[in-house]
Amino acid sequence: MNFTITPAAEKFIRLMIRADGDASSGFRLAVSPGGCSGLAADISIKREPAAGEAVVEQNGIKLFLPAESRILLAGVTIDFAETASQTGLVFHDPKQASCSSHAH
Repeated sequence: MNFTITPAAEKFIRLMIRADGDASSGFRLAVSPGGCSGLAADISIKREPAAGEAVVEQNGIKLFLPAESRILLAGVTIDFAETASQTGLVFHDPKQASCSSHAH
């Protein structure tokens, strides 16, 4: 898979798995078009991938990705943000223009 997970996002995903699963659990990341960054995510901790989901391991984290997610995440950087307006995963997609007003 050609997407990137930042250390902050990786830490968040590990915490989620530890809180809601066990060592064999995976992080299901169902991404759909929408939201300011162009992507909206539905995340959950699952013991097994659903039918048709790919299991992608990055740095020892198991990600369960539905087909649409695999397409939408191409080239995307998955980051974690903790701001007044949102806490959670943020998707930086170079293919999408962001509608946020603040610069990085």
